[in-house]
Amino acid sequence: MSQLDAVFARLEAAGKIIEGYSQEQVDQMVHSIVDAGVRENRRLAELAVSETGFGRVADKMIKNELSTTILWDSIKDEKTVGIIREDSNRNIWEVAAPVGIVAAVIPSTNPTSTTLYKAIIALKGRNPILFSPHPSAKECIGETVRVIQNALKQAGAPSDTVQVLESPTIELTNEMMRHPKTGVILATGGLGLVKAAYSSGKPAYGVGPGNVPVFVERSAEVEKAAKDVVAGKSFDNGTVCASEQSVIVDQPIADRMLDAFKRNGCYVVNDEEKKKLEQVVVTPKFTANPKIVGKDPAVIAGIAGFSVPEETRVLLVPMDGVGKNHPLSIEKLSPILCFYVADGWQAACERCIQLLNFGGLGHSLGIHSRNLDVIREFALKKPAFRILVNTPTTHGAVGYTTRLMPSMTLGCGTFGNNITSENITAKHMINVKRVAFETNPVNIGTESPLQVGASSGLVDIIDRKLQGRVVAETPHDVVDFVSERDVVDAVREGRKILISSRTMVTPLAKDTAREHDVFRKVD
Repeated sequence: MSQLDAVFARLEAAGKIIEGYSQEQVDQMVHSIVDAGVRENRRLAELAVSETGFGRVADKMIKNELSTTILWDSIKDEKTVGIIREDSNRNIWEVAAPVGIVAAVIPSTNPTSTTLYKAIIALKGRNPILFSPHPSAKECIGETVRVIQNALKQAGAPSDTVQVLESPTIELTNEMMRHPKTGVILATGGLGLVKAAYSSGKPAYGVGPGNVPVFVERSAEVEKAAKDVVAGKSFDNGTVCASEQSVIVDQPIADRMLDAFKRNGCYVVNDEEKKKLEQVVVTPKFTANPKIVGKDPAVIAGIAGFSVPEETRVLLVPMDGVGKNHPLSIEKLSPILCFYVADGWQAACERCIQLLNFGGLGHSLGIHSRNLDVIREFALKKPAFRILVNTPTTHGAVGYTTRLMPSMTLGCGTFGNNITSENITAKHMINVKRVAFETNPVNIGTESPLQVGASSGLVDIIDRKLQGRVVAETPHDVVDFVSERDVVDAVREGRKILISSRTMVTPLAKDTAREHDVFRKVD
């Protein structure tokens, strides 16, 4: 047995244990990880910055918060065990099943937060998870895994449920993704990694790059728009894939916006400095040079051969084109922001599409405007699946300043060659079985408990119950059928439901009633 096979064997054994957990046990297990992530937030953030040299500790802590408490608040009430939904109109039950062992690749730009996030959503679905860390962040990712394993032990769950490759290589990562026991892949990283994930022969959630443009339309609140764009671009020194890469400003407010940017920490580079940046920021393959990724503006300027004030938050680069003749129009993963001027929303629309086509299709786009008609046009015409309005795109796309699902993995849909356009979360970590009762019989015979359309008195009773007439009209009546909806109604109205041994109770109704002590049984 190879070393990797041994790891998968431990994961499989642990997975069999947690697959038998109740919803309450699952939630206790996951919440223990959330609590541990909160306790260790600063230490993990400091480890990430120290090891990778990317970003800022305070911003890494916000990412860790998003990936623990904020994420948990969004999924804590989701049912991921047993019958999770009853469709009484269609007579269908939905049953959750794990997706299997999750093969998770972790980037160096968001190492600790992505590890916490992926562990939480995987375990919420009762799935073991194996991490392959980026080699330049393997220590902080490994420590995050140890924090998670200790939390599992304290919760009485098997620590083998979460594992990490100690000596990650490209070859070993590819072997992990192709392993026969891998259930699904969660790939966060560059285009090469995502292509490898989709070529592995396994189901995969891979995400594309985010060359995110933001349009500031003439009706926008100028000062807030400038502050929002700078906040998004400078957050963790631009290492979030949803951070603003280019700002397109409507001509009538261009001068005011430029002044506002300067007031809020932007340094406007001149033509000579722009050429120097092009030499050090962009590789011959038109990717961001790792030496400048996540670095402070003053550090990047120094590498390029010029100086800026230490307090500079963003390097603002005036631009007039997009594409290989304009190298800085790529996704830069650093606090460098391209600045375009367009006369009118139609021209800005075209510029945004050019930028998305140059490496950001399907990801995200921002707009600052108080004109709903313009916002509507952008929503209809842009090849991006997250349109963020009057908010930093960095914070909005991941669900920090919006009500999008909190996530560190943002799908780009078919525009970006991804399987989904959604923010990946716990619901993507379960399979759903469907139990469908007959509603249109081919042959008349003994009816199933939920059959609709037959003539028996029992079916008529159940049909009436499913239409909302289940609970007895007087406190002394014993009902013959109870659905989840009936229990919810009884809880809301402060009533009890009388049942007998002959009463049919759906599984979700039983679970809900048990939580609220709704049933009273009579002989």
